[in-house]
Amino acid sequence: MQVIKPVVILGLLISSLLANAEDRGRAYVSNQEGGVSIINLNTMETEGTIDVQAKNPRGIGITEDGQYLITANKDDENLSVIDLKTNQFVKHISVGKNPEFVRVFRGQVFVSTEPASTGKPPVAGKEDDDKDEPKIPARIVVVDLAKGKKTRDIVGGPETEGIEFSKSGKEIIVTNEADNTITVHNFSNGKLLKTISTKKYGDRPRGIKVAPNGKYYVSTLEYGNNFIVLDSQFKHLKTVPTGESPYGISFDREGKRLFVASSKAKTLEVFDTTNFEKIKEIPTGRRCWHFSFSPDEKDILLACGKSDEVLVIDAEKLEVTKRIPNKEIPWGIVVYPKAMGSLDSVK
Repeated sequence: MQVIKPVVILGLLISSLLANAEDRGRAYVSNQEGGVSIINLNTMETEGTIDVQAKNPRGIGITEDGQYLITANKDDENLSVIDLKTNQFVKHISVGKNPEFVRVFRGQVFVSTEPASTGKPPVAGKEDDDKDEPKIPARIVVVDLAKGKKTRDIVGGPETEGIEFSKSGKEIIVTNEADNTITVHNFSNGKLLKTISTKKYGDRPRGIKVAPNGKYYVSTLEYGNNFIVLDSQFKHLKTVPTGESPYGISFDREGKRLFVASSKAKTLEVFDTTNFEKIKEIPTGRRCWHFSFSPDEKDILLACGKSDEVLVIDAEKLEVTKRIPNKEIPWGIVVYPKAMGSLDSVK
């Protein structure tokens, strides 16, 4: 009979402990009819929820150090600040009507507020019935987390939907769906630097992302059924067809592939960024708007609000491997440690 030496047993135990100690992190899902779901990325199971003490959380973000999670709460016109060490609510910060899209950048929260929005999108191909009503500009409200309050706001176009920052951090870029524009602003003072009309290429710009190398931008046009590519000076380079109603968009970490969530086509589409040729269409579910890579980039998690689920997609095989039930209308998703996604990025 073979005798297993104690040193061998100890080595096996240490190896086992090290393997179990590898933590892939957590995903946080904002739910329009609930709070925030926590998904354990080691098990790909929902392990808990966070009460944000507000109604209709949509936009969601995490600070760079992982200390705080932020949600934008539509019905209560505020942000919720959550301490991620305890998963407990800390406070609300008032920001204004219809807060939706959230980005956390350099210790500040940037959130779109939409005083003109009714909450219902216009019908594709039909003119706005309210031509005589003024198009009220959206406000990108800037909140200093250290001070715990709004410090300034940036005037965008009507119904701002997406927020991005240039590679240098000197510009903030926003998409304005109601007047079909992308506007570029000075990061420090919010001054309007440039307005790009998307009308020629398609209506309702939604998602906006800078390439990891900083050399170009991409923006989805929901009613154009495409995305456009803009150079570093925001000049149009290319229009690329997608499935119906594209919204969330993100590069992978290296910028070699681009992912687009086409909600009405019920697909997550993958493009090769060397030529913007489509690699694959991954069948998804209903109203899948936002997604995130896992921190190790092995998986993609996609929130599908009308299918009552979060999909797990193998990032290499580009196949759905799991469906995590969620019946509270999942809207947005971010992870920590931080990763690339439609609501976040790694700078």
